Amino acid sequence: MPIVYRIDHTWRCVDTRAHGVLTHEDVFQYQREVWGRSDVVGYNEIVDVSNVSGIETESVDRIRQLAELSAHMDPTSVLSKFAIVASNPLYYDLGLLYQTYRELHAKSTKQVRVFEGREDALRWLDTAEEDKLPNKMDPGDT
Repeated sequence: MPIVYRIDHTWRCVDTRAHGVLTHEDVFQYQREVWGRSDVVGYNEIVDVSNVSGIETESVDRIRQLAELSAHMDPTSVLSKFAIVASNPLYYDLGLLYQTYRELHAKSTKQVRVFEGREDALRWLDTAEEDKLPNKMDPGDT
C-alpha cells in the first residue's frame, strides 16, 4: 500500500505520508485500518500527499463516500483536526472537496484544512484556536 503512517501517542497525532499512485481501495483501507483502532480515538491527523504521482480516486462520488465513512467513524464527543498537505494543485482541490463534504456531514467532529506546505499544517495542528465544533443546525431546528 502506498500509504505509511506513524502514530505519535505523546502528540496524539497520526502522521501519514502517501507516495506513488493512490487508488480508492488504498484510501478506504487506510481509513478503516487506522481509524478503526481504539487507541487513536480523538487524535489529530496529518496526511501528506506531496509525493503522490497519481490518484485514481478523483471521482466526486468516491470523495463523498470517503468523507461520509470518515464522519461516521468520528467519535461523537471528541474534537480533532485533520490537515491535508497537497502541493499539487489538483490534489489540493480534491482536498478542498473532501473538506467541504466533511464540513457538511452532521456526524463529523473533525476539522479539516488543506495546506500547500507541511510546516503550515503542523503549526495549525499544534494550535487550539479552532478547537470547537462548527455550528451545525440540528435537523429539528427551524
